[in-house]
Amino acid sequence: MILSIETPALLFSATSLILLAYTNRFLTIATIVRSLKKSYEEDERKTTLLEIRNLNLRLTLIRNMQLFGVLSLFLSVFSMLLLFLEQQTSGIYLFGLSLLGLLISLGISFWEISISVEALRLHLSDIKNAKDNSN
Repeated sequence: MILSIETPALLFSATSLILLAYTNRFLTIATIVRSLKKSYEEDERKTTLLEIRNLNLRLTLIRNMQLFGVLSLFLSVFSMLLLFLEQQTSGIYLFGLSLLGLLISLGISFWEISISVEALRLHLSDIKNAKDNSN
């Protein structure tokens, strides 16, 4: 198999956009955590503490998503360097590792999204239960 130097370069735009999305997720969750912390300090509700724990897990997952995304980009650049230096076999293996890093990052992203959806469903069920109890 022959790998041209342009192939790993194709990951640049995709990986950069994914990392930007991950960063936006991180910043949004960080803002929510700060708000919930203030809320918890004022009124120590158990549900608020559970939400903070959930968000803490999500922050850890986002950190890991970013880690594997950056690793994927790094390995892709290193693969390009090896291809430039005409080290075809090493370049192919590193490019394969960069694809694996990207797959892991996307898998963790799917996990984090699943947790987020479940948390939102929990909030919606609270509203539905309150509405049902008022009738």
